[in-house]
Amino acid sequence: MHAETERCVRAVQSKDARFDGWFFTAVLTTRIYCRPSCPVVPPKPENMTFYPSAAACQQAGFRACKRCRPDTSPGSPEWNRRADLVARAMRLIGDGIVDREGVPGLATRLGYSTRQIERQLLAELGAGPLALARAQRAQTARLLIETTPLPMAEIAFAAGFSSVRTFNDTVREVFALAPSELRTRAPKDRAGRTNSPGTPGVLALRLPFRAPLNPDNLFGHLAATGVPGVEEWRDGAYRRTLRLPYGHGVVALTPEPDHIGCRLTLSDLRDLTVAISRCRRMLDLDADPVAVDDQLRTDPVLAPLVDKAPGRRVPRTVDEAEFAVRAVLGQQVSTAAARTHAGRLVTAHGETVDDAEGGLTHLFPSVEALAALDPEALAMPATRRTTLTTLVGQLADGTLNLGVEGDWTETRARLLALPGFGPWTVEVIAMRALGDPDAFPVTDLGIRYAARDLGLPSTPAALTARAADWRPWRAYAVQYLWATGTHPVNFLPEPAVHAPKEAQ
Repeated sequence: MHAETERCVRAVQSKDARFDGWFFTAVLTTRIYCRPSCPVVPPKPENMTFYPSAAACQQAGFRACKRCRPDTSPGSPEWNRRADLVARAMRLIGDGIVDREGVPGLATRLGYSTRQIERQLLAELGAGPLALARAQRAQTARLLIETTPLPMAEIAFAAGFSSVRTFNDTVREVFALAPSELRTRAPKDRAGRTNSPGTPGVLALRLPFRAPLNPDNLFGHLAATGVPGVEEWRDGAYRRTLRLPYGHGVVALTPEPDHIGCRLTLSDLRDLTVAISRCRRMLDLDADPVAVDDQLRTDPVLAPLVDKAPGRRVPRTVDEAEFAVRAVLGQQVSTAAARTHAGRLVTAHGETVDDAEGGLTHLFPSVEALAALDPEALAMPATRRTTLTTLVGQLADGTLNLGVEGDWTETRARLLALPGFGPWTVEVIAMRALGDPDAFPVTDLGIRYAARDLGLPSTPAALTARAADWRPWRAYAVQYLWATGTHPVNFLPEPAVHAPKEAQ
Protein backbone atom coordinates (compact mmCIF):
# COMPACT_ATOMS: atom_id res chain seq x y z
CA MET A 1 0.00 0.00 0.00
CA HIS A 2 2.92 2.36 0.70
CA ALA A 3 3.32 2.90 -3.06
CA GLU A 4 -0.21 4.37 -3.34
CA THR A 5 0.80 7.92 -2.42
CA GLU A 6 -2.59 9.60 -2.68
CA ARG A 7 -4.29 6.93 -0.59
CA CYS A 8 -1.56 7.14 2.06
CA VAL A 9 -1.81 10.94 2.21
CA ARG A 10 -5.58 10.72 2.75
CA ALA A 11 -5.10 8.19 5.56
CA VAL A 12 -2.53 10.44 7.28
CA GLN A 13 -4.63 13.58 6.90
CA SER A 14 -7.66 11.81 8.41
CA LYS A 15 -5.51 10.15 11.12
CA ASP A 16 -7.08 6.81 10.21
CA ALA A 17 -5.94 4.23 12.76
CA ARG A 18 -7.10 1.38 10.52
CA PHE A 19 -3.92 1.84 8.50
CA ASP A 20 -1.52 1.67 11.45
CA GLY A 21 0.95 -1.08 10.63
CA TRP A 22 0.03 -1.13 6.94
CA PHE A 23 2.57 1.59 6.17
CA PHE A 24 4.68 4.25 7.92
CA THR A 25 4.95 7.97 7.16
CA ALA A 26 8.45 9.46 7.08
CA VAL A 27 8.67 13.25 7.29
CA LEU A 28 11.49 14.63 5.17
CA THR A 29 11.85 17.90 7.09
CA THR A 30 12.09 16.41 10.60
CA ARG A 31 13.58 12.99 9.73
CA ILE A 32 10.92 11.37 11.93
CA TYR A 33 8.63 8.48 11.00
CA CYS A 34 5.10 8.04 12.34
CA ARG A 35 2.07 5.82 12.19
CA PRO A 36 -0.82 7.12 10.00
CA SER A 37 -2.90 8.03 13.06
CA CYS A 38 -0.20 10.21 14.66
CA PRO A 39 -1.97 12.96 16.67
CA VAL A 40 0.37 15.76 15.56
CA VAL A 41 -0.61 18.12 12.74
CA PRO A 42 0.03 16.24 9.46
CA PRO A 43 2.96 17.55 7.42
CA LYS A 44 2.53 18.91 3.92
CA PRO A 45 2.08 16.13 1.35
CA GLU A 46 5.28 17.12 -0.42
CA ASN A 47 7.18 16.51 2.83
CA MET A 48 5.82 12.97 3.26
CA THR A 49 7.30 9.75 1.97
CA PHE A 50 6.00 6.28 2.78
CA TYR A 51 7.65 3.02 3.75
CA PRO A 52 6.26 -0.50 4.18
CA SER A 53 8.02 -1.22 7.49
CA ALA A 54 9.58 0.46 10.50
CA ALA A 55 12.84 -1.26 9.62
CA ALA A 56 12.85 0.42 6.20
CA CYS A 57 12.32 3.82 7.86
CA GLN A 58 15.21 3.18 10.22
CA GLN A 59 17.48 2.07 7.40
CA ALA A 60 16.68 5.29 5.55
CA GLY A 61 17.82 7.33 8.55
CA PHE A 62 14.47 8.25 10.14
CA ARG A 63 13.84 7.97 13.88
CA ALA A 64 10.64 6.96 15.63
CA CYS A 65 8.11 9.62 16.63
CA LYS A 66 7.96 10.13 20.40
CA ARG A 67 4.25 10.96 20.30
CA CYS A 68 2.64 8.15 18.29
CA ARG A 69 5.31 5.49 18.94
CA PRO A 70 5.07 3.76 15.56
CA ASP A 71 7.04 0.78 16.83
CA THR A 72 3.97 -0.21 18.88
CA SER A 73 1.57 -0.32 15.91
CA PRO A 74 -0.32 -3.56 15.26
CA GLY A 75 1.48 -5.75 12.77
CA SER A 76 0.56 -5.75 9.13
CA PRO A 77 -2.41 -8.05 8.47
CA GLU A 78 -0.67 -9.18 5.29
CA TRP A 79 1.60 -11.65 7.10
CA ASN A 80 -1.28 -13.64 8.55
CA ARG A 81 -3.38 -13.49 5.36
CA ARG A 82 -0.79 -14.74 2.90
CA ALA A 83 1.19 -17.95 2.57
CA ASP A 84 3.92 -16.82 0.17
CA LEU A 85 7.64 -16.63 0.96
CA VAL A 86 7.61 -13.07 2.31
CA ALA A 87 4.66 -13.70 4.62
CA ARG A 88 6.16 -16.93 5.94
CA ALA A 89 9.50 -15.19 6.48
CA MET A 90 7.83 -12.38 8.42
CA ARG A 91 6.01 -14.84 10.65
CA LEU A 92 9.31 -16.58 11.40
CA ILE A 93 11.13 -13.29 12.08
CA GLY A 94 8.30 -12.37 14.46
CA ASP A 95 8.86 -15.68 16.21
CA GLY A 96 12.51 -14.75 16.81
CA ILE A 97 14.17 -17.18 14.40
CA VAL A 98 16.77 -14.69 13.15
CA ASP A 99 17.90 -13.94 16.71
CA ARG A 100 18.15 -17.63 17.58
CA GLU A 101 19.37 -19.18 14.31
CA GLY A 102 20.52 -16.28 12.15
CA VAL A 103 19.58 -15.63 8.53
CA PRO A 104 20.93 -19.07 7.46
CA GLY A 105 18.50 -20.67 9.92
CA LEU A 106 15.65 -18.61 8.46
CA ALA A 107 16.64 -19.71 4.95
CA THR A 108 16.88 -23.38 5.95
CA ARG A 109 13.41 -23.38 7.46
CA LEU A 110 11.94 -21.77 4.35
CA GLY A 111 13.87 -23.92 1.86
CA TYR A 112 15.34 -20.95 -0.02
CA SER A 113 18.81 -19.44 -0.27
CA THR A 114 19.69 -16.45 1.91
CA ARG A 115 20.10 -14.37 -1.24
CA GLN A 116 16.56 -15.16 -2.43
CA ILE A 117 15.08 -14.24 0.93
CA GLU A 118 17.09 -11.01 1.15
CA ARG A 119 16.00 -10.02 -2.35
CA GLN A 120 12.28 -10.64 -1.79
CA LEU A 121 12.17 -8.95 1.61
CA LEU A 122 14.03 -5.91 0.30
CA ALA A 123 11.69 -5.67 -2.69
CA GLU A 124 8.52 -5.73 -0.62
CA LEU A 125 9.53 -4.33 2.77
CA GLY A 126 12.53 -2.17 1.99
CA ALA A 127 14.64 -4.04 4.54
CA GLY A 128 16.35 -7.40 4.83
CA PRO A 129 15.90 -9.99 7.60
CA LEU A 130 18.69 -8.57 9.78
CA ALA A 131 17.22 -5.07 9.68
CA LEU A 132 13.71 -6.40 10.40
CA ALA A 133 15.01 -8.42 13.35
CA ARG A 134 16.95 -5.38 14.59
CA ALA A 135 13.78 -3.26 14.57
CA GLN A 136 12.03 -5.98 16.56
CA ARG A 137 14.89 -6.08 19.09
CA ALA A 138 14.62 -2.31 19.51
CA GLN A 139 10.90 -2.60 20.25
CA THR A 140 11.51 -5.37 22.78
CA ALA A 141 14.21 -3.30 24.46
CA ARG A 142 11.83 -0.36 24.74
CA LEU A 143 9.20 -2.55 26.37
CA LEU A 144 11.66 -3.82 28.96
CA ILE A 145 13.10 -0.36 29.61
CA GLU A 146 9.66 1.14 30.21
CA THR A 147 7.94 -1.71 32.06
CA THR A 148 10.65 -3.22 34.26
CA PRO A 149 13.28 -1.93 36.68
CA LEU A 150 15.88 -4.31 35.21
CA PRO A 151 19.44 -3.06 34.76
CA MET A 152 20.21 -1.98 31.21
CA ALA A 153 22.80 -4.73 30.72
CA GLU A 154 20.19 -7.40 31.48
CA ILE A 155 17.71 -5.73 29.14
CA ALA A 156 20.29 -5.63 26.33
CA PHE A 157 20.83 -9.38 26.35
CA ALA A 158 17.18 -10.22 27.03
CA ALA A 159 16.20 -8.20 23.94
CA GLY A 160 18.67 -10.16 21.81
CA PHE A 161 21.54 -7.69 21.45
CA SER A 162 25.05 -9.11 21.29
CA SER A 163 26.54 -6.35 23.44
CA VAL A 164 25.55 -3.43 25.63
CA ARG A 165 27.24 -1.06 23.21
CA THR A 166 25.12 -2.30 20.28
CA PHE A 167 22.04 -1.99 22.47
CA ASN A 168 22.88 1.62 23.41
CA ASP A 169 23.68 2.61 19.83
CA THR A 170 20.51 1.03 18.42
CA VAL A 171 18.20 2.61 21.00
CA ARG A 172 19.73 6.04 20.39
CA GLU A 173 19.48 5.64 16.62
CA VAL A 174 15.89 4.36 16.55
CA PHE A 175 14.34 6.50 19.31
CA ALA A 176 16.72 9.50 19.43
CA LEU A 177 17.02 8.92 23.17
CA ALA A 178 19.46 7.07 25.37
CA PRO A 179 18.05 4.03 27.21
CA SER A 180 18.10 5.93 30.51
CA GLU A 181 16.15 8.80 28.91
CA LEU A 182 13.54 6.37 27.61
CA ARG A 183 13.04 5.09 31.13
CA THR A 184 12.72 8.61 32.51
CA ARG A 185 10.08 9.49 29.89
CA ALA A 186 8.08 6.29 30.39
CA PRO A 187 4.45 6.66 31.51
CA LYS A 188 4.14 6.88 35.28
CA ASP A 189 1.62 5.24 37.59
CA ARG A 190 -0.64 7.13 39.98
CA ALA A 191 2.10 7.20 42.60
CA GLY A 192 4.43 8.88 40.12
CA ARG A 193 6.65 5.83 39.68
CA THR A 194 8.11 5.12 36.26
CA ASN A 195 8.35 1.38 36.77
CA SER A 196 5.78 0.25 39.28
CA PRO A 197 7.09 -2.98 40.79
CA GLY A 198 3.64 -4.62 40.91
CA THR A 199 4.11 -8.36 41.27
CA PRO A 200 7.83 -9.17 41.20
CA GLY A 201 8.88 -10.82 37.94
CA VAL A 202 5.64 -9.95 36.12
CA LEU A 203 5.71 -7.79 32.98
CA ALA A 204 2.58 -5.69 32.36
CA LEU A 205 2.09 -4.81 28.68
CA ARG A 206 -0.61 -3.46 26.35
CA LEU A 207 -1.22 -5.33 23.10
CA PRO A 208 -2.73 -3.04 20.43
CA PHE A 209 -5.25 -4.10 17.80
CA ARG A 210 -7.32 -2.62 14.99
CA ALA A 211 -10.85 -1.83 16.08
CA PRO A 212 -13.40 -3.21 16.32
CA LEU A 213 -12.63 -6.32 18.33
CA ASN A 214 -15.44 -8.51 19.67
CA PRO A 215 -14.02 -10.49 22.60
CA ASP A 216 -17.01 -12.80 23.10
CA ASN A 217 -16.20 -15.69 20.78
CA LEU A 218 -12.45 -15.07 20.98
CA PHE A 219 -12.04 -15.39 24.73
CA GLY A 220 -15.16 -17.51 25.09
CA HIS A 221 -13.71 -20.18 22.82
CA LEU A 222 -10.33 -20.22 24.54
CA ALA A 223 -11.91 -20.40 27.98
CA ALA A 224 -14.59 -23.00 27.16
CA THR A 225 -12.08 -25.38 25.54
CA GLY A 226 -9.28 -24.71 28.04
CA VAL A 227 -7.28 -27.71 29.25
CA PRO A 228 -7.25 -27.95 33.07
CA GLY A 229 -3.85 -27.11 34.48
CA VAL A 230 -2.71 -25.47 31.23
CA GLU A 231 -5.47 -22.87 30.77
CA GLU A 232 -8.01 -21.11 32.95
CA TRP A 233 -10.34 -18.12 33.07
CA ARG A 234 -9.64 -16.14 36.23
CA ASP A 235 -10.62 -12.61 37.29
CA GLY A 236 -11.70 -11.60 33.80
CA ALA A 237 -8.56 -12.88 32.10
CA TYR A 238 -7.64 -15.89 29.99
CA ARG A 239 -4.52 -17.42 31.49
CA ARG A 240 -2.29 -20.19 30.19
CA THR A 241 1.20 -21.65 30.36
CA LEU A 242 3.62 -21.21 27.47
CA ARG A 243 6.38 -23.49 26.21
CA LEU A 244 9.05 -21.17 24.80
CA PRO A 245 12.49 -21.54 23.14
CA TYR A 246 14.53 -20.68 26.25
CA GLY A 247 12.14 -21.70 29.01
CA HIS A 248 8.49 -21.36 29.91
CA GLY A 249 6.03 -18.67 30.89
CA VAL A 250 2.57 -17.86 32.18
CA VAL A 251 0.43 -15.22 30.49
CA ALA A 252 -2.81 -13.52 31.51
CA LEU A 253 -4.72 -11.77 28.71
CA THR A 254 -7.56 -9.37 29.56
CA PRO A 255 -9.86 -7.78 26.96
CA GLU A 256 -10.03 -3.99 27.36
CA PRO A 257 -11.89 -1.47 25.17
CA ASP A 258 -8.81 -0.26 23.27
CA HIS A 259 -6.17 -2.91 23.92
CA ILE A 260 -5.51 -6.35 25.38
CA GLY A 261 -3.96 -6.26 28.81
CA CYS A 262 -1.05 -8.71 28.97
CA ARG A 263 0.70 -9.90 32.13
CA LEU A 264 3.69 -12.13 31.47
CA THR A 265 5.85 -14.16 33.79
CA LEU A 266 8.88 -15.66 32.03
CA SER A 267 11.57 -18.01 33.27
CA ASP A 268 13.94 -16.40 30.72
CA LEU A 269 13.47 -12.83 29.51
CA ARG A 270 14.97 -13.71 26.12
CA ASP A 271 11.56 -15.24 25.36
CA LEU A 272 9.70 -11.93 25.62
CA THR A 273 9.51 -11.20 21.87
CA VAL A 274 8.40 -14.74 21.07
CA ALA A 275 5.80 -14.78 23.86
CA ILE A 276 4.26 -11.51 22.64
CA SER A 277 4.27 -12.69 19.02
CA ARG A 278 2.53 -15.95 19.92
CA CYS A 279 -0.08 -14.26 22.08
CA ARG A 280 -0.87 -11.77 19.31
CA ARG A 281 -1.19 -14.64 16.88
CA MET A 282 -3.45 -16.63 19.22
CA LEU A 283 -5.80 -13.63 19.60
CA ASP A 284 -5.57 -12.70 15.89
CA LEU A 285 -4.67 -9.14 16.88
CA ASP A 286 -3.07 -8.19 13.57
CA ALA A 287 -6.26 -8.83 11.60
CA ASP A 288 -7.98 -6.07 9.60
CA PRO A 289 -11.57 -6.47 10.84
CA VAL A 290 -12.94 -3.70 8.61
CA ALA A 291 -11.75 -5.45 5.45
CA VAL A 292 -13.04 -8.81 6.68
CA ASP A 293 -16.44 -7.54 7.75
CA ASP A 294 -16.93 -5.44 4.62
CA GLN A 295 -16.44 -8.54 2.49
CA LEU A 296 -18.78 -10.71 4.58
CA ARG A 297 -21.46 -8.01 4.60
CA THR A 298 -21.86 -8.43 0.85
CA ASP A 299 -23.78 -11.65 1.65
CA PRO A 300 -27.32 -10.71 2.75
CA VAL A 301 -27.42 -13.72 5.09
CA LEU A 302 -24.21 -12.81 6.92
CA ALA A 303 -24.73 -9.03 6.92
CA PRO A 304 -27.12 -8.96 9.95
CA LEU A 305 -24.73 -11.21 11.92
CA VAL A 306 -21.79 -8.93 11.17
CA ASP A 307 -23.75 -5.76 11.96
CA LYS A 308 -24.91 -7.20 15.27
CA ALA A 309 -21.41 -7.98 16.57
CA PRO A 310 -18.63 -6.79 14.23
CA GLY A 311 -14.96 -7.50 14.73
CA ARG A 312 -14.98 -11.21 15.46
CA ARG A 313 -11.51 -12.75 15.42
CA VAL A 314 -10.42 -16.34 14.84
CA PRO A 315 -9.22 -17.91 18.11
CA ARG A 316 -5.89 -19.54 17.28
CA THR A 317 -3.10 -21.10 19.34
CA VAL A 318 0.33 -20.44 20.83
CA ASP A 319 1.54 -23.95 19.93
CA GLU A 320 0.60 -25.55 16.62
CA ALA A 321 1.63 -29.08 17.59
CA GLU A 322 -0.35 -28.85 20.82
CA PHE A 323 -3.46 -27.80 18.94
CA ALA A 324 -3.13 -30.65 16.44
CA VAL A 325 -3.00 -33.15 19.30
CA ARG A 326 -6.03 -31.54 20.89
CA ALA A 327 -7.91 -31.62 17.58
CA VAL A 328 -7.43 -35.39 17.43
CA LEU A 329 -8.59 -35.73 21.04
CA GLY A 330 -11.70 -33.74 20.11
CA GLN A 331 -12.73 -35.92 17.18
CA GLN A 332 -16.37 -37.00 17.53
CA VAL A 333 -16.60 -36.13 21.24
CA SER A 334 -18.02 -33.20 23.20
CA THR A 335 -16.00 -30.20 24.30
CA ALA A 336 -16.10 -31.47 27.89
CA ALA A 337 -14.84 -34.91 26.88
CA ALA A 338 -12.01 -33.41 24.81
CA ARG A 339 -10.94 -31.31 27.82
CA THR A 340 -10.99 -34.41 29.99
CA HIS A 341 -8.81 -36.42 27.59
CA ALA A 342 -6.35 -33.55 27.24
CA GLY A 343 -6.27 -33.01 31.00
CA ARG A 344 -5.28 -36.63 31.56
CA LEU A 345 -2.40 -36.30 29.09
CA VAL A 346 -1.26 -33.13 30.82
CA THR A 347 -1.31 -34.66 34.29
CA ALA A 348 0.54 -37.78 33.18
CA HIS A 349 3.10 -36.30 30.78
CA GLY A 350 3.22 -32.51 31.14
CA GLU A 351 6.01 -30.66 32.93
CA THR A 352 4.99 -29.00 36.18
CA VAL A 353 5.23 -25.24 36.63
CA ASP A 354 4.65 -22.82 39.49
CA ASP A 355 1.90 -20.24 39.18
CA ALA A 356 1.89 -17.73 42.00
CA GLU A 357 -1.19 -15.89 40.72
CA GLY A 358 -3.58 -18.70 39.83
CA GLY A 359 -4.28 -22.38 39.34
CA LEU A 360 -2.05 -23.34 36.41
CA THR A 361 0.09 -26.40 37.07
CA HIS A 362 1.59 -27.80 33.85
CA LEU A 363 2.93 -27.16 30.40
CA PHE A 364 1.16 -29.12 27.70
CA PRO A 365 3.28 -32.24 26.97
CA SER A 366 5.92 -31.87 24.27
CA VAL A 367 5.58 -34.01 21.15
CA GLU A 368 8.77 -35.83 22.18
CA ALA A 369 7.16 -36.82 25.49
CA LEU A 370 3.96 -37.93 23.76
CA ALA A 371 5.88 -39.90 21.12
CA ALA A 372 7.63 -41.85 23.88
CA LEU A 373 4.50 -42.87 25.79
CA ASP A 374 3.01 -46.37 25.74
CA PRO A 375 0.04 -46.33 23.31
CA GLU A 376 -1.77 -48.88 25.46
CA ALA A 377 -1.92 -46.28 28.22
CA LEU A 378 -4.19 -44.06 26.12
CA ALA A 379 -7.83 -44.44 27.16
CA MET A 380 -9.37 -44.07 23.70
CA PRO A 381 -10.54 -46.26 20.81
CA ALA A 382 -7.79 -48.12 18.96
CA THR A 383 -8.32 -46.20 15.73
CA ARG A 384 -7.97 -42.83 17.42
CA ARG A 385 -4.95 -44.14 19.35
CA THR A 386 -3.32 -44.93 16.01
CA THR A 387 -4.23 -41.47 14.72
CA LEU A 388 -2.66 -39.78 17.73
CA THR A 389 0.52 -41.84 17.86
CA THR A 390 1.11 -41.42 14.12
CA LEU A 391 0.63 -37.66 14.41
CA VAL A 392 3.00 -37.18 17.35
CA GLY A 393 5.54 -39.53 15.80
CA GLN A 394 5.71 -37.44 12.62
CA LEU A 395 5.78 -34.19 14.57
CA ALA A 396 8.60 -35.48 16.76
CA ASP A 397 10.81 -36.70 13.89
CA GLY A 398 10.18 -33.65 11.72
CA THR A 399 8.28 -35.45 8.96
CA LEU A 400 5.35 -33.13 9.65
CA ASN A 401 5.90 -29.43 10.39
CA LEU A 402 3.00 -27.24 11.52
CA GLY A 403 5.14 -24.16 12.21
CA VAL A 404 4.45 -20.64 11.00
CA GLU A 405 6.82 -21.17 8.06
CA GLY A 406 4.75 -23.99 6.59
CA ASP A 407 3.00 -23.98 3.24
CA TRP A 408 -0.73 -24.29 3.93
CA THR A 409 -1.55 -26.38 0.86
CA GLU A 410 1.32 -28.80 1.36
CA THR A 411 0.59 -29.16 5.07
CA ARG A 412 -3.07 -29.94 4.38
CA ALA A 413 -2.01 -32.72 1.99
CA ARG A 414 0.37 -34.20 4.58
CA LEU A 415 -2.34 -34.14 7.25
CA LEU A 416 -4.90 -35.79 4.99
CA ALA A 417 -2.43 -38.63 4.37
CA LEU A 418 -2.39 -39.50 8.09
CA PRO A 419 -4.71 -42.28 9.33
CA GLY A 420 -7.88 -40.92 10.90
CA PHE A 421 -7.53 -37.44 9.44
CA GLY A 422 -10.55 -36.26 7.50
CA PRO A 423 -11.60 -32.85 6.16
CA TRP A 424 -12.96 -31.61 9.51
CA THR A 425 -9.76 -32.25 11.45
CA VAL A 426 -7.56 -30.85 8.70
CA GLU A 427 -9.59 -27.67 8.26
CA VAL A 428 -9.86 -27.02 12.00
CA ILE A 429 -6.07 -27.33 12.26
CA ALA A 430 -5.67 -25.10 9.19
CA MET A 431 -7.93 -22.48 10.77
CA ARG A 432 -6.62 -22.42 14.32
CA ALA A 433 -3.05 -23.74 14.10
CA LEU A 434 -1.79 -22.89 10.62
CA GLY A 435 -3.67 -19.58 10.64
CA ASP A 436 -5.25 -19.83 7.19
CA PRO A 437 -7.97 -17.13 7.14
CA ASP A 438 -9.83 -19.04 4.42
CA ALA A 439 -10.01 -22.40 6.21
CA PHE A 440 -13.54 -23.80 6.11
CA PRO A 441 -14.51 -26.89 8.16
CA VAL A 442 -17.76 -27.21 6.24
CA THR A 443 -18.71 -30.55 7.86
CA ASP A 444 -18.60 -29.09 11.39
CA LEU A 445 -21.82 -29.75 13.27
CA GLY A 446 -22.12 -26.14 14.49
CA ILE A 447 -21.81 -24.83 10.93
CA ARG A 448 -24.41 -27.30 9.69
CA TYR A 449 -26.89 -26.22 12.38
CA ALA A 450 -26.26 -22.54 11.64
CA ALA A 451 -26.68 -23.11 7.89
CA ARG A 452 -29.98 -24.88 8.50
CA ASP A 453 -31.30 -22.10 10.75
CA LEU A 454 -30.21 -19.35 8.36
CA GLY A 455 -31.62 -21.00 5.26
CA LEU A 456 -28.20 -21.69 3.72
CA PRO A 457 -27.52 -24.90 1.78
CA SER A 458 -27.21 -27.90 4.06
CA THR A 459 -24.95 -30.26 2.11
CA PRO A 460 -21.14 -29.70 2.26
CA ALA A 461 -20.79 -29.34 -1.51
CA ALA A 462 -23.63 -26.85 -1.85
CA LEU A 463 -22.53 -24.82 1.19
CA THR A 464 -18.94 -24.72 -0.08
CA ALA A 465 -20.19 -23.35 -3.39
CA ARG A 466 -22.37 -20.79 -1.58
CA ALA A 467 -19.38 -19.72 0.54
CA ALA A 468 -17.25 -18.82 -2.48
CA ASP A 469 -18.26 -15.17 -2.05
CA TRP A 470 -16.86 -15.20 1.50
CA ARG A 471 -13.32 -15.91 0.31
CA PRO A 472 -10.63 -15.24 1.41
CA TRP A 473 -12.26 -14.85 4.84
CA ARG A 474 -14.21 -18.08 5.31
CA ALA A 475 -12.57 -18.75 8.69
CA TYR A 476 -14.11 -15.49 9.92
CA ALA A 477 -17.48 -16.41 8.42
CA VAL A 478 -17.24 -19.58 10.54
CA GLN A 479 -17.01 -17.42 13.68
CA TYR A 480 -20.21 -15.58 12.75
CA LEU A 481 -22.00 -18.85 11.94
CA TRP A 482 -20.91 -20.46 15.19
CA ALA A 483 -22.07 -17.38 17.10
CA THR A 484 -25.70 -18.09 16.14
CA GLY A 485 -25.65 -20.99 18.62
CA THR A 486 -25.81 -21.04 22.41
CA HIS A 487 -22.61 -23.00 23.05
CA PRO A 488 -20.37 -21.51 25.79
CA VAL A 489 -17.61 -20.90 23.21
CA ASN A 490 -19.64 -17.92 21.97
CA PHE A 491 -19.73 -15.99 25.26
CA LEU A 492 -17.34 -14.49 27.77
CA PRO A 493 -17.34 -16.69 30.88
CA GLU A 494 -19.22 -15.61 33.96
CA PRO A 495 -17.06 -14.42 36.87
CA ALA A 496 -15.90 -17.38 38.94
CA VAL A 497 -15.10 -17.57 42.65
CA HIS A 498 -11.71 -19.16 43.25
CA ALA A 499 -10.36 -20.63 46.45
CA PRO A 500 -7.29 -18.94 47.94
CA LYS A 501 -4.01 -20.26 46.57
CA GLU A 502 -3.14 -21.94 49.88
CA ALA A 503 -6.42 -23.85 49.89
CA GLN A 504 -6.11 -25.26 46.38
